[in-house]
Amino acid sequence: MPQLLNDSTSIYVPQPCTLLEVSDLTPQEKLFRLRLDGGGELGQQPGQFVQVSIPGLTEAPISVANSPTRRGYFELGVRKAGALTGAMHQLQPGDTLGIRGPFGRPFQLAALADKEVLLIAGGCGLAPLRSLIQYCQDRPGDFKSVHILYGARSPQDLLFKEDLENWQISERFSCRYIVDKSPGSSCYDGETGLITRLIGALEIDSKNGCAVVVGPPPMYRPVIAELRRLGLTGKRQIMLSLERQMRCGIGKCGHCTIEHLYCCTDGPIFWLEEIEHLRGAL
Repeated sequence: MPQLLNDSTSIYVPQPCTLLEVSDLTPQEKLFRLRLDGGGELGQQPGQFVQVSIPGLTEAPISVANSPTRRGYFELGVRKAGALTGAMHQLQPGDTLGIRGPFGRPFQLAALADKEVLLIAGGCGLAPLRSLIQYCQDRPGDFKSVHILYGARSPQDLLFKEDLENWQISERFSCRYIVDKSPGSSCYDGETGLITRLIGALEIDSKNGCAVVVGPPPMYRPVIAELRRLGLTGKRQIMLSLERQMRCGIGKCGHCTIEHLYCCTDGPIFWLEEIEHLRGAL
């Protein structure tokens, strides 16, 4: 059953919220910090999403990019990709949006407790994974260790650059990131190649390890193959986010179905063994 903003709010009615801050992440992505006009917290869990709307336009599902441990606001990382997101990129602090949700199956936090946690993101996947990273940052006693790996197409496509720098120097995390290619004109001096290169260099306790993977679909099969080479071959050891094709957010339109599953209600977070045998899942 989709979660409600509160006990008296219909899942079909957008709730107004105010844009507090907007900042550039890349030339295509912005980070929006918002607050519900009715007061209170959004009530999301890491990995959940909201339906965002602007009057006169359609709505779209967007993952929440901050942890519920960061109170008084919620954040959305938004790529300019269509009419709604293009209009969002024109908004200024003080403007109003409509929000439905939060919706969806979150990251399974209880299954990560006391584990060696490997968090892997590709491209825009760092936005939803950031909610879990912040949760791990704010609840360090819940996890044995946390490793962050992130891959982007180019240096200018790296999201949350300031966060990445802070995670790299944090005593709570190990953090590495890589880009596919670095133009000769770039001042980037970091690692280049595919994210699978970073996975292969890891040494983890495979019996007490758990990986969370969020990124574009073409990334999943090679990443899963590398994780299995690391020894993560058991059940409930690899968690994936399947956000693509979502539309209504509440399992009514059927747009995001993968055989008998709805990404928006049965997911977007799945264990690998739940979906790897389904046609079109990976």
